[in-house]
Parts: sequence; C-alpha cells; structure tokens
Amino acid sequence: MPKPIVYFARHGQTAWNAERRLQGQLDVPLNELGRTQSSRCAGILRDLLARDGHDFGTLDYVSSPLGRARETMELIRGGLGLAPTGYRTDPRLMEMSFGRWEGYTLEELKLREPESLAARELDRLGYVVPGGESYRQLAARVRQWYDEIGRVTVVAAHGGVCRALMDELGAMPNTSGSTGEIGQGVIYVFNETGLARYE
Repeated sequence: MPKPIVYFARHGQTAWNAERRLQGQLDVPLNELGRTQSSRCAGILRDLLARDGHDFGTLDYVSSPLGRARETMELIRGGLGLAPTGYRTDPRLMEMSFGRWEGYTLEELKLREPESLAARELDRLGYVVPGGESYRQLAARVRQWYDEIGRVTVVAAHGGVCRALMDELGAMPNTSGSTGEIGQGVIYVFNETGLARYE
C-alpha cells in the first residue's frame, strides 16, 4: 500500500538564516521575510490541497517543536482558515543538532575549529558534531517518523529534515550529508511517484 502524501514546508527565514549561521536546535524566531514566506506557503498549499481533493480539516498537521517551525505551521493553518494551534509536534522533526557549532557561521568555525571541520569533511554522513549528532542520526529519526504516518500529512520543519526525507525516500540520494539548498516559501510534495516542488 502506498504511503500517504506528505506536504512539507521548511520554516520561513530567520535572522540567523540571513547571516548563514548554524541554528540547529537553538530556538531562533522568524523574521519579517520568514513570516511572509510562511504565509506564501499557505497559499501554495491551499491550491495544492484543493487540486488534490483534500478536505483541509481532515489532514494531519505536525511540526517540529522549535518555535520557527511552529510559527510557520500556525501561519499556514491560519491561511487555510483553520485554528492556528490545531496541530501536534514531534521531536523527531527537529533540525539536526550542531552541538557547540550552533550560532556560528562556517567561516567562523574555520578559524575556531579547523580540525573538527576537517574531520567532518572526511565523513559527512557519519561524523558526530561535537555535542551534537551526525547526519545519519538525523536521517534515522526522520525515517522512524515517516514510517509511522498513516494519513495525508502537512509538515512544518527544517532544511536538514527535508534533505533527510528526500534521501530516505530516494528522491535525492545524499552522499555528502545535509547539503544542498532547501527553499523557504515553497512546498515540497512527497508521494509514491517521487518529489515535486511548488513555489
């Protein structure tokens, strides 16, 4: 039996996204552009759900527990005419933990921790960030979440989570670990035929 469709929104932009800082599991709020992007997601999703014949109120809505994803979900639900807080959270959808690297840019880390960065380059999938986790650990928890879904689901989460889901479902095999740009203000649709992006 095919898995239900997943409609995935990466959270909108934060100030740290704009500065290219590693946020990981630190709770950085959306900025004004991020709120605009999240509202744009609501419009895209409304059209997709109507096209696909879904009743907005009968779907499962789940978010990462981090504030930037929750605010994105609440803006999406409000844009669909649903109660903003009528969703659940799942910690398995949190962004990859970057441990003591969180808050720094890669340029800053090249000066502070060149040895750690070099070690990660040798094993991008398996390297455990100091105080954090590896891309493989992220992918394992995302896969566990996905294997449990039972109905059409709308998700608000993070770029790393989206990449891991792409990898686990074979939509974008990832040999280098948590790389590649995941758009903000767009909707990714995962279904039995693959992956589509709408903006």
